[in-house]
Amino acid sequence: MKYELCCIGHITLDKITTPQKTIQMPGGTSFYVSHAMNNFNDINYTLVTAVGDQERHVPEKMQSQGMNITILPSKHSVYFENIYGENSNERKQRVRAKADPFNIEQLQDIDAKIFHLGALLADDFPLDIIRHLAGKGRVSVDSQGYLREVRDTHVYAVDWDNKREALQYIHFLKANEYEMEALTGYKEMQKAAKTLYEWGVKEVILTFGSTGSLIYDGHRFYRIPAYMPNAVIDATGCGDTYMAGYLYRRAKGASIEEAGNFAAALSTLKIERSGPVQACMEDVINVLRNKDTCPVTPSFSGKRPLHKRI
Repeated sequence: MKYELCCIGHITLDKITTPQKTIQMPGGTSFYVSHAMNNFNDINYTLVTAVGDQERHVPEKMQSQGMNITILPSKHSVYFENIYGENSNERKQRVRAKADPFNIEQLQDIDAKIFHLGALLADDFPLDIIRHLAGKGRVSVDSQGYLREVRDTHVYAVDWDNKREALQYIHFLKANEYEMEALTGYKEMQKAAKTLYEWGVKEVILTFGSTGSLIYDGHRFYRIPAYMPNAVIDATGCGDTYMAGYLYRRAKGASIEEAGNFAAALSTLKIERSGPVQACMEDVINVLRNKDTCPVTPSFSGKRPLHKRI
């Protein structure tokens, strides 16, 4: 079977600390994307994940909720600690355990029009996997995992090994303001976007938290606003939720601008609650029609926004 969208990535154990409370829950790109996609029943979606034996009940529970999931074995599950300050765009992170990297043999029988790789750490997806999947469909990557390495539980910023070769095979690439600078050396968003496009990415998606996002396809820059949430409860998974919304609408034939606005609205609904987003099409449409957009700082006209995300 050829799926419209397949997400591949580890489900994590997350300890999330905010000024209001501390909670423990599953997480990771695959977790947040899959829950977001489960709200839309008009797309043929599947998840490939890997967890340790003690955490196998997490994807099994997701299966019981109607999600199509392939569960692979791993010696350990990924264990993250995420600590947020008063500014929800700021995060400190530690990694208490790592999962086994994915390999081509595990993915031989998976076929999809779009593959979204939820890399959490630099060694999750070797270059040969990106190359292999690009021969089957369009590859989507969140750059964050490729730019962080774990040493003694601490997360360090690193450059992406073989990035110039890898980016030739990637259709969709998401990066925040610090990731785009780490990848390209540019703080100015349009220069960064053009560079990533010149290196091979077909749709460059740059996100800037509460100041919106910018998408570049080699022809036009699409400025996407952020929508004002009713309350900022938990920012964990907002970027993953954004990409879930974007790839969902692109898979269904929506334009870049429509998909970007849909993604922004869906991530606004996510930040209003802890845990994965629970929002249907009607909820997203309501945000697009009725919610104000967040104020746009002068920095969104070309410079990096003033807030910081770690």
